[in-house]
Amino acid sequence: MSLTTLEALKATTNLTVLTFVGYSGAGYEDPIKLQTLIQKALSCFSPEHYIVNCGATAEGIGVVYEIAKAAGFETMGIVSSLAAVKGSKLSPYVGTVYFIPDETWGGYLPNGKLSPTSAAIVDTSDVIVGIGGGEVARDELLAAKAAGRRTNYIPADLNHLAAIEKAKSKGQPVPTDFSGAANVINLQN
Repeated sequence: MSLTTLEALKATTNLTVLTFVGYSGAGYEDPIKLQTLIQKALSCFSPEHYIVNCGATAEGIGVVYEIAKAAGFETMGIVSSLAAVKGSKLSPYVGTVYFIPDETWGGYLPNGKLSPTSAAIVDTSDVIVGIGGGEVARDELLAAKAAGRRTNYIPADLNHLAAIEKAKSKGQPVPTDFSGAANVINLQN
């Protein structure tokens, strides 16, 4: 789908877009706690007024889709076209998926602008909830705050073992902080 379709969604729906960002492939250290945090966050919103958005994939924060559907929310996903190219597994609980033409997974580009995917997420969202998250989640939360969007950040560790293994495979030092780059939002509050 195109950005024009996203703009049409905003113009025609009476639902407010509630977006969740966080870890995807990095996963969460405590998936049960993640589910509890999502349920608690969703309990502040009504399915009659909000549509739940995330990055369309099933990994990590993508568990929000199953929880949102069970709570009666409509769902949608905004994701880089790389997801289609690389065959990423989409959540079976996501409704409409918008593939944004993008050569990155999101975040800020070297020129200081948001990637097309992150720009679409920020522009489309009325509320953004971050639960942990890496650089892309951080960038989207910061951009949303700067744009005057309502944001909420909830700290959560990424999967420790996965982070250690990733660092070792890249010849990097073993991490000792697993709070993720988005935790900077927590430090600003």
